[in-house]
Amino acid sequence: MSPREDAPADRGFFVGIIFFILGLGTLLPWNFFMTASMYFNNRLNTSEWSNGTITTRKEYYFDNWMTLLSQLPLLLFTFLNSFLYDWISEKMRIAGSLVFILILFVLTAVLVKISMEEDRFFSVTMATVWFINSFGAVVQGSLFGLVGLLPQRYSAIFMSGQGLAGTFAALAMIFAIASEADSESAALGYFITPCVGTLITLFSYMLLPKLEFAGFYLDSKSKSYELETSSRLLPTGDSVPPGDVEGCEKTSDPSVGSVANGNPNKGDSSVIEEEGVRQAFIPLQSENKSTQKSSILEVFKKIWLMAFCVTFVFTVTLSVFPAVTVDVKTVYGGKWERYFIPFFCFLLFNLMDFTGRTVTILLKWPSKDSRLFPLLVVCRVIFVPLLMMCNVQERHYMPVLFSNDFMFAAIMLFFSVSSGYFVCLSMTYAPQLVEPKDAETAGALMTFFLALGLSLGAALSFPLRLLA
Repeated sequence: MSPREDAPADRGFFVGIIFFILGLGTLLPWNFFMTASMYFNNRLNTSEWSNGTITTRKEYYFDNWMTLLSQLPLLLFTFLNSFLYDWISEKMRIAGSLVFILILFVLTAVLVKISMEEDRFFSVTMATVWFINSFGAVVQGSLFGLVGLLPQRYSAIFMSGQGLAGTFAALAMIFAIASEADSESAALGYFITPCVGTLITLFSYMLLPKLEFAGFYLDSKSKSYELETSSRLLPTGDSVPPGDVEGCEKTSDPSVGSVANGNPNKGDSSVIEEEGVRQAFIPLQSENKSTQKSSILEVFKKIWLMAFCVTFVFTVTLSVFPAVTVDVKTVYGGKWERYFIPFFCFLLFNLMDFTGRTVTILLKWPSKDSRLFPLLVVCRVIFVPLLMMCNVQERHYMPVLFSNDFMFAAIMLFFSVSSGYFVCLSMTYAPQLVEPKDAETAGALMTFFLALGLSLGAALSFPLRLLA
């Protein structure tokens, strides 16, 4: 939405800060469970002594299942959100979902202190992952609609908060490790962090309508502002006073008559004037018709290439991150071994992905019409074998070609920058390929294909991990 001249000032930029916090809070569930991969794998993939030999228990493939069960709710609620908007109020959707997310984070923190058989712990954790990401998907979809009512800069701020959620989770894990506490206490401190973060997100949302600037845009009357303005600028026949168009027939002035009144010349001019008035309203009627939104299929035909690009980028990214990259081992021992994955897998990826998204503010290359753009997107598939040939352990079929830690870091750097860059370009270009009246439909379609790419990538991570 464009800024309104009569809008109050955003004092202290509080509304912007709140939407940054809300963006950060929407992706806390996904990022905190993903970054805690080491904790969950340590609890699940344990070994035991049997008759003097070490027996390894079954492999749970936690990262693969966690990725899949995190992304499927996003795909599902992309469909369901349109129905939820009609059935459940905005405040109930957002505040209620945040309360349930808080409860599930508290449950996860409590489970740190509870001893549990591996199969049961895995089942409880996967159920938690499904439900917490389902509520997260509802919050995310609802907040995207909410921030769309404010000037466009607030959408960018909201997405910046989302982009830094992964960095926040990675730093929380690094600080937990650096605390030198035992693994149980470190995990407890780690999961208390998103509890506090979700609570702050909930309070921020409750504060939002109380701020004058936010209340001005979020008020129900303000939502119809553009519609009312357009109706004043483009009047229809109903808004024209009856006497202006039909005055030739209803006037009592005898000098303005028809052929029947004995003045054929003036009658002809009256008819001509009336026809002129009618013709003057034909362009307005045509313009009103031109404002009707195109069908979903018509919009898809215009943006299909961008839809393919965003789907392909996320399919490649989620097929190896984090399911494959989290199993890369350092060649150095000591304390660095504990920090290797938090630094080179999670922190590096999230920082570089955010950098790639930010670069598009200054540089947009290739252009939306360039054939090079989809070609470069497809070329990202080369990162799949490159990352699989890093020092991933346990291995099955592929050789290790890049055992050095810094080779893995270099590949991750280009992998993550290109992911953020091409995703942001695809999402930016799609609305530009359609008329302004269809931009919202294009955005909704791109959101669906984004979720589709995440789900496809999560599904592909299973066979790719087995091939490594």
